[in-house]
Parts: sequence; structure tokens; C-alpha cells
Amino acid sequence: MPILKMQADIPHHMISFPPNSPSPTPAAKLPRHHHDHNKNSNRHVPKAISISSPPPTITTTTTNHETTPLDQNDDAVAAFWDYQFLFISQRKETTQPITLLPVNGAVPPDFPKGTYYLAGPGLFSDDHGSTVHPLDGHGYLKSFHVAAAGEGNKEVQFMAKYVRTEAQMEEHEPETDTWRFTHRGPFSLLKGGRRVGNTKVMKNVANTSVLKWGRRLFCLWEGGDPYQIDHRSLDTVGRFGLIDDGGGGGEKKEKESHDAGGGGVDLWDVAAGLLKPILYGVFRMPPKRLLSHYKLDTKRDRLLTLSCNAEDMLMPRNNFTFYEYDSNFKLLQKQEFEIPDRLMIHDWAFTDTHYILFGNRIKIDVLGAIQAVCGLSPMISTLSVDPPSSSTSPIYLLPRFPENDDGGRDWRVPVEAPAPMWLLHVGNAFQTVDESGNAEIRVHAATCSYQWFNFTKLFGYNWRSGKLDPSAMNFAKESEYELLPHLVEVTINLSSGSTCDVAPLNQWNKATDFPIINPAFSGDRHRYVYAAACSGSRPTLPHFPFDTVVKMDVEEGSVATWTAPRRTFIGEPIFVPKPQYSSGPGEEDDGYLLVVEYAVAIQKCYLVILDPKRIGEGDDAIAARLEVPRELNFPLGFHGFWAPDDDDDL
Repeated sequence: MPILKMQADIPHHMISFPPNSPSPTPAAKLPRHHHDHNKNSNRHVPKAISISSPPPTITTTTTNHETTPLDQNDDAVAAFWDYQFLFISQRKETTQPITLLPVNGAVPPDFPKGTYYLAGPGLFSDDHGSTVHPLDGHGYLKSFHVAAAGEGNKEVQFMAKYVRTEAQMEEHEPETDTWRFTHRGPFSLLKGGRRVGNTKVMKNVANTSVLKWGRRLFCLWEGGDPYQIDHRSLDTVGRFGLIDDGGGGGEKKEKESHDAGGGGVDLWDVAAGLLKPILYGVFRMPPKRLLSHYKLDTKRDRLLTLSCNAEDMLMPRNNFTFYEYDSNFKLLQKQEFEIPDRLMIHDWAFTDTHYILFGNRIKIDVLGAIQAVCGLSPMISTLSVDPPSSSTSPIYLLPRFPENDDGGRDWRVPVEAPAPMWLLHVGNAFQTVDESGNAEIRVHAATCSYQWFNFTKLFGYNWRSGKLDPSAMNFAKESEYELLPHLVEVTINLSSGSTCDVAPLNQWNKATDFPIINPAFSGDRHRYVYAAACSGSRPTLPHFPFDTVVKMDVEEGSVATWTAPRRTFIGEPIFVPKPQYSSGPGEEDDGYLLVVEYAVAIQKCYLVILDPKRIGEGDDAIAARLEVPRELNFPLGFHGFWAPDDDDDL
């Protein structure tokens, strides 16, 4: 694959002004920033910056990576600009690793050697007037490699490159380093491209999650094959057919299905037969849509993935296929389940005995579908959430090993959770036995309400204007906590007819998402949950973007937090276990947390290493903060993966 030339153009921005704010005269200019390095304290001390939008003019002074408070009127405008800078395009790539300089502390000597990979979008605007939704931005993979630096020290080497998907190579001209969007993508509508008749909808941008398994590195998206990446150079190897039928030569399990037609002609099979030539041939959708979220069963050393049929989005049933692979990608197990419900599944859970699907219900928006087919609205406007008519939500418990199932429960009948909730992300699930000897499943996850979740307003992107509106993610009041993304514990009692209970996790009442645990405990009972949350300190951005790492002790019910400096946001945290977990037992929080700080006010990114045991002790929790060069400042990332070094990395 050709490597893009490094170029010094100023990154493109998607910027509009908040409603009722005066238009800038002249057009707002991006400020230049200056910085000093105090050699004695090794701390970054930026000088005063201002964002010009007269009137008013906002000026904040930063000292030691902290900013002075703004009054509420000034903060409303600053918050708007800060939100735009969180989704700033980055066209530059690295051809060689760059050693990051610490501005606070140093990489701990006992930090494991390995690489933190972070997936996310990198480009939101082309050179012909089109912008795209963050979920349609081309995949831009970042790597932070922790390596020995001599005399017992450690250093972090940074790289960043675009994933060379088919869409990326079509839309980018490497000789001139120019871009022209030709694929609509599910969430976007092109202004500078052809609308009517443009069937390039499924834009596999490989921007959602990243995985290293079996010494192969992959970038995944929500609707197509993953792309394999060279883990050293970050060059794209090509598409990897992970779910091809017959691949791996493993055992193929019997398909389990629900016969909705009572043994006669199934009208939905007929409808599916009519849809497939259109979806597969005209819109070039893959027959099976691999989901971006996977699971690792560390006890069995297995990779678990999930796919659904492309036509399921338009039909009142879903065909889910689960795959389990060993470390050599041998297919050990494949199971198919047909569920008579129209669902949107993004994340899911597993235990030793079950696959667990939370039933996010959707419906067809007929008017939106007509407009989407005509090129007048994004394809995602074909769908909308379908709030349950009752105060419950379905949860499907699918037998992972049917040969071990006692047959006492029909998996086709969902467990009804006593709360209408839309599942966002799962931290972990495990099976245990309560004090009375009853078997139960517990799931720790981030959910929100159907009222809060909106396909066409995710991240505040307005496809009509091509701009970002932060208010779309911040409309609920704190008193309406149940509407916002928040952490819950779902308990399903398997011994009493699968009754279910849902409770806020540790009574934490701030907007929260991206729950994670120590990966060594995946599928097992765990004590600690970490997540990204919002402190609520900014009146204009009370719920998103996130600025806080929260640590929850689910045994004691306690909560501890660490918050980034003002006007700084964070992404998903990642837990890095210390090496003793490979040779013996250790405490569950014995390791480190990695999180990226997006210091939007000075347009810089930092990799922060936190001590989990010291969360709640302010900046004493910071082991190190390392600075990414400003010219490589990157937009908000999505999901990451920590891969310890193995023999293939040496």
C-alpha cells in the first residue's frame, strides 16, 4: 500500500456558531499557541489563548495544564468551540515512530511492555464541500508502544496512519493529498457528491474498534469485514474474511431457529429473498454484517464474534450468528439463532453458559426510507428507535453450549427487565450463585433511555448543515438521570423463572459510558468497574463530552473519580494489568489505566497513565502525562485495545 506523504496543511474543521450567537466579523480565526518547557519541573506551561468571535471575546489563561474558570455566558461560547475542536480532522500520518515527551512524571518502570491501539475517525470534510458524520469518518489508527529506553526506563513511541480501506483508497488521491467523498455512508449526506442514485452506502471505514488476536491486528467496523493491519508499521494488509462460511475448518453447530410461519410458507423468507438482490447487489452490502464488538474468553483462550444478516434491519426478525475461534483462528463453534423481533445490536455479553443480547428495538420510518432511497436524507433515517409500550425491556439468554443445556427454559422467550433501556456498552457479565443457592447472571453495562438515543443526532451531527451541535448530546437535566447514559447492574435469577432486576450501579448519578474492567476477569466475577463520565462542571456541556474517569467498587458500593483539567475531554479508559497476572495471582486493580486527554483549548492530545489504586486522590493518581506533537493532534477516538508484547513483537 502506498504511504501518504507528510504534509503541513492546517487540518480542516467542522465549525458553526451556536443558535442566536453573533456571526464573527471577519470569519473566526484559529489561534496560534505558544508553549514553554520548564526544564526543572518538566511541566507544560501554555500561554494565554483566545477564541475570537466578537462580540464576545473569550480569553482564558492556562497554567500547568489547567485553566481559569469562565463565567456562564463566556463558557457557552467556549464550550461550543471546544466541541468543534474535539472533532477536528487530521490528515497527517507518521512514517516512523515518534517518542512522546513526558510533561508530568514518567512511565513507571514496572509498566508492561506492549502497545495501546486506539481506533477512531480521522477525517470529516473533503476538498469539495462535503462533510460526514463522525461515525462515517475514515479510520485513523493510533498506536502507543511502551518500550525499554535503557537503564530501567520506559518510553512511549507514537504512530498514526489511515486504514487503507477500499473506500479510503477511492476517496483519497495520494499524489495531491486531496479527498473527494463518493460514499454516502449510513449517517451522512454528501453535498459535493452525487445524491440521487448513489448506492455507495456501506462505507466500511474500519474506525470503531481494534483487536490483536493470534498475532494479527484488526480494525473493525459495524457492517463489514475487518481490515488486517501490520502491527509494527500500521500499514494496511487488506480485508480479512473472518466470518466466511467454512473458514477455519471448525465444527459447525446446528442452526437454532424460531419458525414464525407455523411450518407453512414463511412470508418473511419470501420478503428476504426479494430484498437480498437489492441489498447485496445494488447497495453492495455483505450478506452477514459483522459487529464491531467482540469478546475474549480468557479462561478458554477464545475469540467470540457476532454477525447478523444484512436484511434483518428491514424485517421483524433477526438472524444472529455467534462464532468462537482459538488463537490460530480455527473455528471451534458456530451457532445461529433466529429471534422474532426487530433489534439493533451494537454490544453484547457472554458468560460460561450464555450469550446475552439486550433487545434494543427499532422500527422502519417509511418517510425517512423514501427520502433516503432518493438521496434526500442519510440511510440511517430509514430506522428509528421503537420505545416499548410497557415499562420493560427484553433480554435474550441464548444457550452458548446447547449440549449442556438442561432444556428447562425456552431461549426464544426473552427475560423482561423492569426498565425501558437502550443498551450502549457492556463492561462484563458473569454467572454466580447467591446466598440461597440460586444461580444468577449479573451484567454491568451502560444504558440510556429511548428518548435520549437518536440515530440522526448522534454526536450532535446535523446532516442538513454538515455541522456539529453539542446541545443534541446535552438536552437532559441531571434530575432526568435515567434518560442519560448511565451504569446499571442487571441481575437475572435463573432459578426462579428468570426474574430480573435493574439498579443504578453504586448509585452513581453522572452521565457515564464505556465501562471496562481488568481484562483478566472477563466473563468472571469482578470487583472494579472503570468508565468515562462527565463531572457536570460545565453548565453548557453537563453530560458530554466526558472529562472524568470513575472507579466503582461493586463489592463495597464506593465510587472514586479523577477529572481531567478544565476544557479537556477524555475518551474510553483502558486497563493494563501488571505482568504478575501471567505468572501468579495479584490484586484486581494492580495495574494501570490509560486514557487520552483531548486538550481542545490548546489543540493537543496527551496520553495519561493513571494508578487505579490512587483514583480519588486528585492528580496524585497521575503516573505520567505524555504529549502528542501538536501537528499530530487527533480527533476523539472510539475503542482501544492493549496488547502486551510477545515473541513476534521483539
